[in-house]
Formats: sequence, structure tokens, C-alpha cells
Amino acid sequence: MSILNPIKTAVMTAALVFSLSVLALTVGIFLAGFSPAHASEVKLSAGLGQSVIPSGGGKVYLRLNLKALAHETSENRPPINVGLVLDRSGSMRGPRIAAAKEAARMALSRLGSDDVVALVAYNHKVDVLQAARSLSNHERFTSAIDRLAADGRTALYAGVKEGGRQVERFMSDRRINRVILMSDGLANVGPSSPAELAKLGQRLGGKGISVTTIGLGLGYNEDLMQRLALASDGNHAFAETPDDLIKIFNSEFGDTLSIAAKDIEIIIEVRAGFSPVRVLGRDADIDGSRIKLRLNQLTALNERYLVVELGAASSKPTDDVAVAQIETRYLDLQAGKRRKSTAYVNASISDDKARQEASRNKQVLSEITTQIATERSEKAVDLRDKGDLAGARKLLQENAAYLKSSRQLFAVGAAPASPKALKELKQLEQQSATAADNLDAKKWSKTRKSMRYQQHKAKVRQSY
Repeated sequence: MSILNPIKTAVMTAALVFSLSVLALTVGIFLAGFSPAHASEVKLSAGLGQSVIPSGGGKVYLRLNLKALAHETSENRPPINVGLVLDRSGSMRGPRIAAAKEAARMALSRLGSDDVVALVAYNHKVDVLQAARSLSNHERFTSAIDRLAADGRTALYAGVKEGGRQVERFMSDRRINRVILMSDGLANVGPSSPAELAKLGQRLGGKGISVTTIGLGLGYNEDLMQRLALASDGNHAFAETPDDLIKIFNSEFGDTLSIAAKDIEIIIEVRAGFSPVRVLGRDADIDGSRIKLRLNQLTALNERYLVVELGAASSKPTDDVAVAQIETRYLDLQAGKRRKSTAYVNASISDDKARQEASRNKQVLSEITTQIATERSEKAVDLRDKGDLAGARKLLQENAAYLKSSRQLFAVGAAPASPKALKELKQLEQQSATAADNLDAKKWSKTRKSMRYQQHKAKVRQSY
């Protein structure tokens, strides 16, 4: 089945063969002894796109969703342990360094005395302006920020490494541990490839430290910044102007202050008759019938969902077939305890096309569509990078048409997709159409950065 076909054909015809569509089997798991004042409950739900699978088998898409149901945003929130890593290379002179200072000061104003902060600045060398310590004296930090001046080249890798080292000094399960990197330029001192930065992000993420990357202007390497963030399950953003930088910093700290759970491990046990293929847009460990992956955090501002592609073997028609068991383990930050939730996914097998079609769940399909469209957007970037402007434009135009048809189909009939999901499809449609018209050399740098930002948001379900 080609995902380039209009959604109506994909869903109503090919999906009947390959089981793209499925009825969500929402299984909410509520934790024993939950107290809103002292815990952040995580609801796990899971389902396929179609609860009735053709006997001939084919592709099946499993969606699982994690949502924090309760979170205290008051002074009882978990403390923050953050390393601010600021680019002060020569390209930051003028409005950019001024905006970086303002953004850093604004961020500090939202933190309290229980929070731990480190200030790291880098050009061709790295300086710890303020070693990690509790924020009991704001003036000490703001004075260090005020002294920032821009010159030199860009030792980005070393800056992030030092930021991580500072965060490690106060690592705690009860703290939210994060490095926030801001840069406007290319890494040109020390390790500088996207692969090298991704390995650094992976090491930090493995320790429980997520890395948020904020690219300012049109001169930074968006592949490097995006892969660093993705490897650590962090956020990534594109700030085109200095004013955008301040807004993004504000959003980033809103996200950080609302984290309800962290150190999230997801284990999917696929049952006989089905086989795991991949997790769309995410790295995962697949061993036989088991899929394992980790997320660093879950905030109260957004839901995290994952789309898993399974293969279904041919089978005789039957009802109530076990497809998968999903278990998630996480640290409840407010209670300071590790918790576990479990969900089960079942389906039926039938050659009754009417039953198959009736079992489609439009909400689940909308989320599957988002991930498929994101994959196509990434392929379009690859085509444009290879000089195939016509191929990239065609793919983006087809993607826009696919998203439009999807949105129209999922908005009507019984149990339509949520307004939020339909809005996201509309935004992705517009982004694909706009990108298709902006692939020429003059516009490509901005277009590419915007596309990488949107791709990252879709993959990690970023709140801003």
C-alpha cells in the first residue's frame, strides 16, 4: 500500500487489506491509592486502528498513548536541575546576544530557591559562568548573564558536554534534569557532525538528562540540533528572530515546570500471529516479539503517543484475538515512587468488509496519519538535499492532499476525530503545501529548519 494515495483509498480500500484502520481499545489504568495532592497519575491507553482484521493479514498499526491526569503546578512541583548552555560566538553579536541574555534572565525569574542552575557559555572555549548551585541568590546569576559578550568560533559539543557535567553534580530522581542549549551557528571546534552530537545526546539521555536545543536564525545546523534533542528525548525549536527566542524560552520553561513523570520505560509484548516491525519516528529495541523503548519525561501540557507497525499473519476468522500487552513503568515525581500501568489490546479476524470498515477509529487513524505524514516530510527533505526539487515538491504536494483527504474523512460520521487532532492535520497540511512552494535556493534554509522543527514536534509530541 502506498501512503501517497489519497486517504480515502488508503483507509477504505487498502487499509481493509493491510489493517491500517482500527478500533481503539482504550484501557485506562488507574493507580491504587492515588491522591491528587501527592501523585501524578499516568493513564495508559492502547489500541489498533481497526478491531476487525482481514484473515489475509498484512500491516497493523498499534497506537499507545500516555497522559498525565493530575499534576501540581504550585510550589509543590518537583525541583529543576538545569544547565543553561549559551552560544557567545561572534555571530551572536548585537540583538542576538541581547535576546539570549533577556531569555536567560526571564527563565531564571520563573525558578525558586529549591531549583539548581548552572550557566555555561561557549565560543571556541567553554566557560562556566556560574557552577551548578541552588538559586538562592538570583543576583549572582543575573550578574554573570549581564557580563556575556560575543566573539570567537563555536565549540558546541564541548559546551553541551560541560552543561551535562554540571547537571550531573546534582542529579536526583526527585529533580527534573535538563540541559538547554541555544546556538545560532555551526559547530566548528571539536566534534561537529550530527552523528557525534547524537551520541552525546544518547549518553546524556541514558543518564536521565534531556537536552533541549534552540536554533536561532538561519546559520545553525538543524540536523545536528534535532538529532541531539531526539537522542535524549528532549525538545527542539527554531527561533527565526531574537524575539522568537524569548518566546521559545518561555515555552520551554513552561514545559519543564510541568513535568509529572520521568524515566518512562515501555515494554510491548506482541502475541502469536503478530510480529513487531518498527516504531514510527522513534528508535526502539526489538527482540523477537518484544519491543522496548524509553521516554525521559511526560508533562502535564501534552500527551505522548507512539505508533507501532505490526505484521499480521494469515489466520482463520475468529473473535477476541490477543494482539499485544503493553506495560509502562515510570517515576511519579510528586510521590517519589516508581509506578506501573498495563494495557491489553485485542482484535477480531473476519472477512466481512462491512465489519472491518465499521471498526475503524478515526481518532487513532488521525494520529497514525500524523506520523505517516511526518515520515513523508522527512523523505521530501532527503530528496531536496539530493537536488531533486521536482521530486520533493511532488511528494510534499501529495502529502498535503493526503492530509486534506484524511482530515475531511475523519471529521464526519459517527465518533469523529477530536478537534485537536483535526487541527493538527490541518496545520500539517498547510506546512506541506507551504514547503512545496519554498524549495528554491533562496528559501531552502528557512524552509528546511522549519520542516525539521515540525518533524521533531510530531515525533516527540512536543507541547510548543
